Amino acid sequence: MPTDVTRLVRPWPALVVASLASFMVFLDTQVLFVAFGDIRASFPTVSLATMSWTLSAYTIALAAALVPAGRMADRFGRRRTFMLGLALFTLASLLCALAPTPAALVGFRIVQALGAAALIPSALALVLTVFPPAKVPVAVAIWGSISALSAALGPIVGALLVQQWDWRAVFVANLPVGLVALVLAPRLLPEAREHTRRAFPDPLGVLLLAGALTLVALGIVQGQQWQWWSVRTVGAIVLGLVVLAAFVRRTASVAAPAIDLHLFNDPSFRWANVATAVFTIGFTAMFFASIQFTTQVWAYSIVRAGLAMIPGPVVVVLLAPRMGGLATRFGQRALLVPGGLVYAAGGLWLLIAMSTTPHYLTEMLPSGLLAGLGVSLVMPQLISAAVQHLPADERAVGSGINQAVRQFGATFGVALTVALLGTFQQTGAMTHFHHVWWLLVVSGAGTSAAALALPRPAHAVASPEVVSGAEAA
Repeated sequence: MPTDVTRLVRPWPALVVASLASFMVFLDTQVLFVAFGDIRASFPTVSLATMSWTLSAYTIALAAALVPAGRMADRFGRRRTFMLGLALFTLASLLCALAPTPAALVGFRIVQALGAAALIPSALALVLTVFPPAKVPVAVAIWGSISALSAALGPIVGALLVQQWDWRAVFVANLPVGLVALVLAPRLLPEAREHTRRAFPDPLGVLLLAGALTLVALGIVQGQQWQWWSVRTVGAIVLGLVVLAAFVRRTASVAAPAIDLHLFNDPSFRWANVATAVFTIGFTAMFFASIQFTTQVWAYSIVRAGLAMIPGPVVVVLLAPRMGGLATRFGQRALLVPGGLVYAAGGLWLLIAMSTTPHYLTEMLPSGLLAGLGVSLVMPQLISAAVQHLPADERAVGSGINQAVRQFGATFGVALTVALLGTFQQTGAMTHFHHVWWLLVVSGAGTSAAALALPRPAHAVASPEVVSGAEAA
């Protein structure tokens, strides 16, 4: 019989431990955007497109592994899976720091992704398990804001580490965080499993999904180098789509599919995941392109570029927990629709105001603040909208699918940014970056359009206690 963990475990300390480990994973992603230039400098004969696989291989492996990892958490225990993922991610971080070649780094990044895949859905499922339903939106908003905090600290932490040592230090920094979380987890986290035993996801489906993502991303990333209408580029994308179709067919025909399609019958889950994919493409492109622009066009130092990125994420850290309280009262749709439009406005500001001459206060800062407001309205709400109506036994796998969709978006956010920037020269840089900034506008507007399809809340669901808790946060 499952234990009543909400009575035996203190929810807030459990949230702290889950958030600490999640913070390490999210910080690693943001830090690597800053360290990417230094990684390229360590391997000067390797192209931008090839080196981008240090980012894309991670997101593809993470996307493919999240769903089976979510099922593993449900089956074998969420705390056990959390600790396994935490140990694997920490060990792989050490291996990344020691990687002698780009190929080895990409391989160890894949191992890192497998650890993150076990850690993320089990962490969120534990949060959902220990909090009573009325406080779930606030707890999820706080957990979600951890990614915003990592985004705020990531650029400057990464810049300082790279400046004082080199890119390998960004991986070494994961070790103390991972070890502390491993010590605290057995003491503060409950063990919880699914009530009804179900089959493990289809392994062939997982491989088909990973293969499809890899082929499509390969075609997009290498398109500039291979020529967009070459046999290799078109062949990779078409073959990827064929493999994706095979994945969908396989998913619909096996008893235990890699992705359980019936979850998408829930309108909130379906449209929240559509919005997640669209929004994450623009979110990832913004971070990746901003570091490239400030360091290569404005000639900022790596530390100055990191500092330039901070204001937007700080807005998210301050506002995201309060937005969880508003979502509890008015529903996620009421925040997501304007949030996507605000984010699009940040992209429009870049299109209108940015120039090759640095004017940070009037050009980049307003866009960063608009983007931060948009992210605080959107990102935590997407997570809670996706999982809040799922049965308790499906929360880990549901959150795994949502996080997988987020990684799909991150994969194509990096791939599209690499493709749109190409091998830009200083004289024509603005044209290339305008293409990326239009991508941000389309991403924000597309998020709002998808959010319009979310069901309206039947009535206000927040109690005074929940609202005051959100305000306190």
